[in-house]
Amino acid sequence: MSIVNIAAYKFVTLDDIATLRPTLLERCQALDLKGTILLAPEGINLFLAGARNAIDAFLAGLRADARFADLEVKESLSDTQPFRRMLVRPKKEIITMKMPVIKPADGRAPGVDPVTLKRWLDAGQDDEGRPVVMLDTRNDFEVDVGTFENAVDYRLAKFSEFPDVIAAHRAEFEGKTIVSFCTGGIRCEKAAIYMRDIGLEHTYQLDGGILKYFEDVGGAHYQGDCFVFDYRTALTPELAPSTTKQCFACRAVVTEQAQRSAEYIEGEQCPACAGTRTSADAQAQAAERAASLAASA
Repeated sequence: MSIVNIAAYKFVTLDDIATLRPTLLERCQALDLKGTILLAPEGINLFLAGARNAIDAFLAGLRADARFADLEVKESLSDTQPFRRMLVRPKKEIITMKMPVIKPADGRAPGVDPVTLKRWLDAGQDDEGRPVVMLDTRNDFEVDVGTFENAVDYRLAKFSEFPDVIAAHRAEFEGKTIVSFCTGGIRCEKAAIYMRDIGLEHTYQLDGGILKYFEDVGGAHYQGDCFVFDYRTALTPELAPSTTKQCFACRAVVTEQAQRSAEYIEGEQCPACAGTRTSADAQAQAAERAASLAASA
């Protein structure tokens, strides 16, 4: 597999987005990279893919900026380019929570590294004897592809629902150690700060998210694959592209067996939604979903 895929983010104050955006776009285009970089006043979030030398050159240039010198990157490999274009997009937030009081650049919640988390899950408790609750902060369709065993999942349609849902269920977490997790760490970082702010003091974020967990300890205590926002759809615990697909029309998880069904038409419908949409509806939804994936929004 010759294509290097990287995912990284950092919460850091950016006040030069107007000039940073074209600089990064030009650099990526010159290196023939594809993917998405999101820039917001609160930081940077990126998903890029390309040849090894190009990825290394981009990261070297980015880390030459003192603000990104300690940028941590998750890597995986693929046979083909999983992105179709290169985008650098300005946004209000690099991950939308709609809670302006949550400012990770001012200080993050404590994290737990993958090796320590595996030890806790092996034992069924943390080092102080408290039961450990895994809290999935991702959207419902991502969770359906795979998640940690016995993880709490509130079937979120979007991350901005998280604060109200957690506030409503706050009592259920009393006396427990909570580990919030997501794909690469960005959502669970904001989630952990919020939970600490509302008094859930034994809250940690999984450092590096599921992808870092796979990289460091494999798939222990995890069931299924990990959804990713590119055209690979999902990665296995070995960080290889999964056979799982996602229906662009209805977002349902489509297994390898379901893909052999006559009702599965890639980019249009799957067995879960076949016959429930008009052709025009299916095409419009497929186009919208494809654009969303390409932009990693």
